This record gives sequence, C-alpha cells and structure tokens, in this order.
Amino acid sequence: MTSLTNTWRSHLLSTLSGNSDGHPAWVDRLEEGDDAGFFGPGSAAWVVHGELPTLVAGIRSLLLQALHPGALAGVHDWSRYREDPLGRLTGTIQWLMTVTFADTATAVSESHRVGRFHERVRGTYVDAAGQTRHYSAGDQELLAWVHNVFTDSFLACHLLWGSPIPGGPDAYVREWTQAGKLVGVEHPPQSATELRQELHSALSTGTLKSDERVREIVSFIRNPPLSPAMMPAYRILFAGAVASIPREYRVLLGLRRPLFPAVTATRLLLAAVRRILGRSSTSEEAALRRIARIRASV
Repeated sequence: MTSLTNTWRSHLLSTLSGNSDGHPAWVDRLEEGDDAGFFGPGSAAWVVHGELPTLVAGIRSLLLQALHPGALAGVHDWSRYREDPLGRLTGTIQWLMTVTFADTATAVSESHRVGRFHERVRGTYVDAAGQTRHYSAGDQELLAWVHNVFTDSFLACHLLWGSPIPGGPDAYVREWTQAGKLVGVEHPPQSATELRQELHSALSTGTLKSDERVREIVSFIRNPPLSPAMMPAYRILFAGAVASIPREYRVLLGLRRPLFPAVTATRLLLAAVRRILGRSSTSEEAALRRIARIRASV
C-alpha cells in the first residue's frame, strides 16, 4: 500500500507541477521579494487557491471557457493542448500560484509573461449567430469571459469542498479582480452577484455556443492523456466538476449530471489526496518564508 501511495503521489505531483517532488523551479522565486504581494496571509485568495478544490476548479473552468466561441478559437488555433496538455496545465498553475503568493513585482512580471504570449493569439471565428468575427486574446469580451469563468469556478468549487472563506464569496471575487486587471480586464466584477450577472448575460444574449469544437474539447477534457494510475481519480474530479456546473451550461456542453453522488465522492477523494500530499501548499510555504524574512528584517 505504501508503494502504491508513493507511486500515485509521484504521478499527481508530476501532473500538477511537472516535477515528481512537487517543487518546480518557479516555486523558489516565491521566497524572493520585499513585500507580502497583492493578497497576503489570511486573504480570501490565499485560502481559495491554497486548498485542494482547485483540482476540480481547473477542470470546471476549462469546460466553461469552451462555451465562448472566441475563447475556444484561441485555444483551438494557438494552444498545443493536444501535443502538450500538461504543459498548458502547469503553465496555468504557475501563473495562478505566482499571482496569489508571490511578491508584487513577481506577480506583475508573471502576468506580463502571459500577456506577451497572448499578443500573438488572433484569428477569426464564427459566432453563435453564424457571423464571422475577428478576435485577439486581448479583446475585452474574451478576457472578461475567461476571468469570470475562472473566478466563478474556483469560488463554486471552494464553497462545495473547501474551508470558510475570510470575508465570504464577495471578498474572494473582489480580491481576484486584481488578477483580472493584471491580464488586461478593465472592469472585472466586484461581487459574487455581479459575477453571476455577467455570466448570465453571456448566456441570455446568445453569446455562448455549442458545436463540434465544443464537443471535441469536452471529450478531450473528459479523457486527457494522463497515466493509467491517475485516471480513476481524475474521473471522479471530472464528475465533481460537471456536478458543480449549473444545468443551463451543462446542456450547452452536452454533459449530464453524474448518476452517482459525485459531490460526495469528490469530497472523499480530496480528503484522501490531502492525506497523501499534506495540508500545506508548497507555494504558500514559500510565501510565508518570504514574509517571515521581511518581518525579521524590520
């Protein structure tokens, strides 16, 4: 059993960080810098992004992103997700953890790195009304959609499977507007109510679309090229993500709520993962060491 647990732990850490010890090189940079960063200990963002429901939230946000044909066109035309799906995953994790836990300068630098990649992402897509439209990754509509489904997914999954959020859902949405602004979102929602309203607006105005591209990427997210040891757990996480999505979006995605109690199964799986990996995040630990160094020097 110990050997099986160690093998599974290595597979999980490699999947999430690209490194079997769960400590990629960029984590070391979180110890550098001279301030607590945009959020700091006790913030809503630290709590939400430092706990394991993020495993489900990442899947959920990828599914919802696919419903905007412009956002999906950027992934379809420019992403190497089929050739290097884990590379895209680990890159997203690097940005998320850096913006959350790094000092201010490093968080800004990491967001600029992402922005430089987005500068070349442009093309055309057919919208839900059948009209051909030009897009670039820097378009406000696309930036806002990606930010909103990201924020909504991490909030929804944490409310289902995480600990209490300091200040509640509104505090998390309000804090995470900083990340949206760093990547170019001009007017991110400031509360959970505003967030729901913006998401519903995209749905009610016919902006979202279900087509063959959506079905293709949903199929890929359902069955990614993970190691066989990871797939049983991943299927539970995927089911939990689907169960957390409101029905009107699930219909567009062509997904049904799982027949088994996916929310409970996901809770049990996350508890098992917590026992295997431990409760603390390596990113959070690095940030705490930075802050302790700063306080000791004052």
